[in-house]
Amino acid sequence: MTLAPVHIENDRPSRIGWRLPPFYCPFPRDLRHPEAEEIEARCVKWLDAYGIYSDATERAWGLATRAADLAARTVPFGEPEALVLYAEWLYWAFAADDWHDSAAPSAGAAAAIAEHGARLARTVEAPGSALLPPGPRTEALEDLAGRTRAMLTPVQLHRFTHGIREWTSGAAWETANAARGVMPSLDQFAAARLCSLGTRFLLSWCDVANGIDVPADVLYSAPVRALTEAAGFVVSCDNDVFSYNKDDHLVPWEQNVVNVLAGQRGRTPAEALPAVSALRDRTMVFFVRLRDQLARRGDEQLRRHLVAVEHWIAGNIAYQSRAPRYASPRNRNSLPVEGASYDISYADAPCDPSTEPPPVPALAWWWQQLDA
Repeated sequence: MTLAPVHIENDRPSRIGWRLPPFYCPFPRDLRHPEAEEIEARCVKWLDAYGIYSDATERAWGLATRAADLAARTVPFGEPEALVLYAEWLYWAFAADDWHDSAAPSAGAAAAIAEHGARLARTVEAPGSALLPPGPRTEALEDLAGRTRAMLTPVQLHRFTHGIREWTSGAAWETANAARGVMPSLDQFAAARLCSLGTRFLLSWCDVANGIDVPADVLYSAPVRALTEAAGFVVSCDNDVFSYNKDDHLVPWEQNVVNVLAGQRGRTPAEALPAVSALRDRTMVFFVRLRDQLARRGDEQLRRHLVAVEHWIAGNIAYQSRAPRYASPRNRNSLPVEGASYDISYADAPCDPSTEPPPVPALAWWWQQLDA
C-alpha cells in the first residue's frame, strides 16, 4: 500500500518524504465514536450558521481539518453533546491556528497573538466581556464560551481557560522566535512545545466528555503533571511529523522537532527522522511505566483519566493519518483531496527502549517521578 493519490500542484519535493516511520503505540487503536458522522454533521451546520469561513475555498480547507473526526477518535466513548462542543472548539482553534501561521513573523505579530490570547481567555471566563472585535469568529466564540460555561464545572472551566492561555503563549513564543530568525535548541523547544500544542486545552475536554473528575490536588501533582506533559510531547512529535509537509514552505523554517534536531545535529530533516522517533519512543516507554505506577495507586477516576490519555495519544495518530489537511496540504494543492491519507504502520516495539531520561533538562524531571 502507498500514500493515497495527492494532486501535487507545487512540485517542490518533500524534505522528509511521504512515507513516515512506524509508530510505536501500545494502546488500542482505530477506536472511533459510534456517532462520529452525526457529530460532524452538527458541527458543519454550526460552522455554516456563523459563517466562520469567508468563501467556499476557505470552507473546504476548514472542513479538511476533520476536527470532528479528531474528537471522535480521541474520545471514542464520550458523551455526544460534550463531543459536539469539543469538536466545534477544535474547528474554531484550527481556524485560529491557520491565522497564526499565515501572519508574517514579526515582533508585532507575536504581541498581537499574546494580546488576542488574553482577550480570548477572558471572553470564555466572563460573559459579556466584549474584548474581541465584532465578526463571525467572535460571534461563534461567544456562543462556544456561553455553552462551555454552562457545561463545565468551575474547576473544569479554570483548567480549560488555563489551557487557552498556555496555547496562545506558546504560539506567541514561536512567532517571536521566527521574527528573530531563531531556531530554538531542543531543550528550549521541548519546554515551549507543550504550550503551543495546546496539551491542557485539549486534554481538559477528554475528561469533560468522558465524565471524569480527578481532584485538583491529584491532577496537578508532580507525577500526573509529568504524565500529562509526556503524553503531550509524544503527540507533538507525531503532529510535527504529520504536519511537516504542510508547513515546509515557511521562511524561516517551521519550528518543529524535526527541524530542531536537524539543526542541532547538522543533519537534513530526513536524516533527523530516526532521532525524532527515538526521542518520541523513549518518552512513550516512560509514559507506560509512569501510567502503570499511577494506576496501581490511583482511584477509579484517576485510572479512567489514564485510559483517556491513552485514547488521546492513539486517536491522534489515527486522525492525523487520515486528515486531508495533512495528507493533501494546502501549500501543494488548490483544494483538499478527498480520501487523501498516509499509509502508516505500527511498530511492535520502541525503536529506543531506554528507560533512562534523555539529555534534555526540560524533560528529565519526568523520570524523577518514577519509583526507584
